[in-house]
Amino acid sequence: MAKEKLTAGEARRIALGAQGFATPRPSGAVAKRQLVKLVDRLGVVQIDSVNVVSRTHYLPAFSRLGAYPRAMLEDVAWAKTRPLFEYWAHEASLLPLASQPLFRWRMQDAHDGVGVWKGVGQFLRERREFVDKVLAEIQARGPMSASELEMGQKGRGGWWGWSEAKRAVECLFWTGELTTATRRGTFERVYGLPETVLPSAIVNLPTPSREDAHRALYRQAIRAMGVATSKDLRDYFRMPVDGAKARMAELVEAGEMIPVTVQGWREPAYLDPAARWPRKVDASALLSPFDNLIWFRERTERMFGVRYRIEIYTPAEKRTHGYYVLPFLEGDALTARVDLKSDRKAGVLIVQASHAEPWASDATPVRLAEELKLMAGWLGLERVRVEPKGDLAAALASTLG
Repeated sequence: MAKEKLTAGEARRIALGAQGFATPRPSGAVAKRQLVKLVDRLGVVQIDSVNVVSRTHYLPAFSRLGAYPRAMLEDVAWAKTRPLFEYWAHEASLLPLASQPLFRWRMQDAHDGVGVWKGVGQFLRERREFVDKVLAEIQARGPMSASELEMGQKGRGGWWGWSEAKRAVECLFWTGELTTATRRGTFERVYGLPETVLPSAIVNLPTPSREDAHRALYRQAIRAMGVATSKDLRDYFRMPVDGAKARMAELVEAGEMIPVTVQGWREPAYLDPAARWPRKVDASALLSPFDNLIWFRERTERMFGVRYRIEIYTPAEKRTHGYYVLPFLEGDALTARVDLKSDRKAGVLIVQASHAEPWASDATPVRLAEELKLMAGWLGLERVRVEPKGDLAAALASTLG
């Protein structure tokens, strides 16, 4: 198959189109079907408990759809009847229910203690009697949180200070013997049996072979990214290196991925045959640090020319841009980044620092200000306050008045 050649701009716009940024946001109220359709398009939404601005899983939909009702995500993710489920995909993630069988190979690896799951397998073997008691307790009493299981030793360092009960339910979650029934107000996971939490139509689906599951996940990944290198594709669902080259070659042979070269990309890439080729992207969006578009930092730098790192774990005096920094997508470029914090008590969205990229224009603070006001309202905050830190702060504060 002859290779196609893409310019860097074409590749970037294809990627943005695949991620849902090339179409206007809904003009009216966002419907549940639009939210579900978006998650289907992305294939996975990362979960994270950090709540400085908003927990990250709420943000990708806001970035693409605008101010949708936050309770709507909770409904599609954790209500009794819902189209999503939780599992370890990119990281801890929300996924369409139909993807559940595609991760059973990973659940089996966790059970067997293969690779990164070595510690899980070891715990399950060494504490099998205790783990079986935990499982029996949930079978008898129904969905429960780890804190409700008054069993085993309390946390004493290691495994993030987890208690034995927490370690047991997490191991069972990773092996697929338990799943998330719901989340409580403190974001505490409640564990239940898949056969009581998930639809029987999903639980009873046949388990695909490892090879078939991997091909299906790579199909989802290329659809969600539009154009991607092999490393990009592997990262999307954190796929193993072993077998990746063969699975991608099979998808190329089947015409489900097209080999391409992209100007400025050192590695060869693949194109989704069904990808849109937008001539222009006119997005305005604040991006979570864990947004699908930018979570693989190497790809972010390659596509946007921006070196972006999250600095939560960096000592304050060594941070360059701030604690919880959201890049700003303007058109088809990342033009700024803002360190945000929600002061819920005062009703203020605080811009603790704001920095412009070298190619930012006079329009950047104007468009960024509008997006910040939209975000503040969506979060239930009354106003935006800009602190005088960063080279964009003065212009942004002036625009916001």
